Amino acid sequence: MTVDVQEITAKVKAQASFIDGLMGQWEKVIVGQRYMLERLLVAMLSNGHVLLEGVPGLAKTLTVTTMAQAIKATFARLQFTPDLLPADLIGTQIYRPSDSSFFVNKGPIFANIILADEINRAPAKVQSALLEAMQEHQVSIGSETFKLPDPFMVLATQNPIEQEGTYPLPEAQVDRFMLKLKVTYPDKVQERLILDRMGSTNPKFDVKAIISPEDIIAARAVIDEIYIDDAIKDYIVNIIDATRNPADYGLDIAPLISYGASPRATIALTLAAKAWAFIQQRGYVTPQDVKTIGMDVLRHRVIVSYEAEAEEKTSEDIIQTIFDNIEVP
Repeated sequence: MTVDVQEITAKVKAQASFIDGLMGQWEKVIVGQRYMLERLLVAMLSNGHVLLEGVPGLAKTLTVTTMAQAIKATFARLQFTPDLLPADLIGTQIYRPSDSSFFVNKGPIFANIILADEINRAPAKVQSALLEAMQEHQVSIGSETFKLPDPFMVLATQNPIEQEGTYPLPEAQVDRFMLKLKVTYPDKVQERLILDRMGSTNPKFDVKAIISPEDIIAARAVIDEIYIDDAIKDYIVNIIDATRNPADYGLDIAPLISYGASPRATIALTLAAKAWAFIQQRGYVTPQDVKTIGMDVLRHRVIVSYEAEAEEKTSEDIIQTIFDNIEVP
């Protein structure tokens, strides 16, 4: 089957016209976090979820709320705490004495964009309540199953330095996040801009909602059409396989890896690369697209061994070694 890449590129350019305007709205508030904003856009366009990790005060929560303001979509912020219950998240059945029946009171998860603030402060039973929602975009309350709105996106934050009173996310939960982003400190110039912009008791910003859920769904349909060559598909599969069987690729890093990336990572890396190509207004995926977005897709999916920790090797070090050594098509 012949693929007309130029025709796909024309569709992409037409559909991606909102990107600059959307970024402009976000950057009215957020200073110096272009990397994070672009990755949030990638996840939104590829129907994924994002885990944001960074020390307190780096505007993680502010970024997510600003993102929601620029989209004509429903938004819910959930502050995860040790006493939170699954029913507080998904809803519950309530008894109605008047007719001796139960009715469902839906929880805040029934929104397009969910901010799970400090997700690692809630116990495992609450974290697990998100599993079905994140993977299948539905929740079960009692004997009934309810579809969640489309688009549905979970943006979770966690602080890496506060370990008291926290519950580390299990691997099954972490794997459901398409991207894990490490949010870093701004530089001096950016921090001065932050001071100028936020240095008042009541800073106000005029963030306008410029796209709708229908625009996001239409963009996803075009992203599905973006061409990805078989050689690049093989390249993605080789990268993922190298996290499980590094010796097959001449890499002496097997003792550093406890578990490699799952097939979900293969799918996520492909979709994220196509979304990145869409943002660049191209109708085709390049190997550089895979490399650009690969670290954010894989850093939380490669579980390092005790030996790696002893050698002070992180998952990022291992992934970078793989990218540096796998043959690029």
